Amino acid sequence: MVQFKDTAVEPFLDALASSGATPGGGSAAAIIGAMGAALVSMVCNLTIGKKKYADVEAEMKTVLGKAEALRHKLTGMIEDDVKAFDAVMGAYGLPKETDTDKAARDKAIQAALKQATEVPMRCCHAARELIDLAAVASEKGNLNVISDAGVAVLAAYAALRSAALNVFTNAKMITDKTFAEAKLKELNGLLAGAEGATEKAYGVVKGKLS
Repeated sequence: MVQFKDTAVEPFLDALASSGATPGGGSAAAIIGAMGAALVSMVCNLTIGKKKYADVEAEMKTVLGKAEALRHKLTGMIEDDVKAFDAVMGAYGLPKETDTDKAARDKAIQAALKQATEVPMRCCHAARELIDLAAVASEKGNLNVISDAGVAVLAAYAALRSAALNVFTNAKMITDKTFAEAKLKELNGLLAGAEGATEKAYGVVKGKLS
């Protein structure tokens, strides 16, 4: 099986565009977030070591470390999403000839759906954290690449909302309502304020470019 995280852009996009179910929107959300993290890192790298930005160097180093950790985490989620979706499809493909078969199949489906909810939820957490890091880069990063910080925050927000769609989709099919409701509450907590934080950072960048 192709490890999508190790492929070049064009083959990945070809796979995304194909009639295959995977990679899909979940993997796309992860790579969008990873690109946002990479852009935050770029802004930090082009700020650190510059005399003009010596007063924010320590903070930018901290942001860089966090952004790189998120980038690697999000990159790993590209494959995690594929595996989670394949597990769900595999569970639906289990035999259902007898009552015992049906019970085992239903149990497998529900377990797979829970896992398929956890993966995009992790993506949402990472993306929400990235929004705040991109906001710092937007406010304190090197002016020569400040537009890239704006792209980063928009990518992070897109990743958050995109991954959220998969959480919503899977949660409604989970029969364990306590689990499903807890995940939706967790998700809504991540979404709350995300748009405002994104628009604020974008406004900061736009103001510096005007």
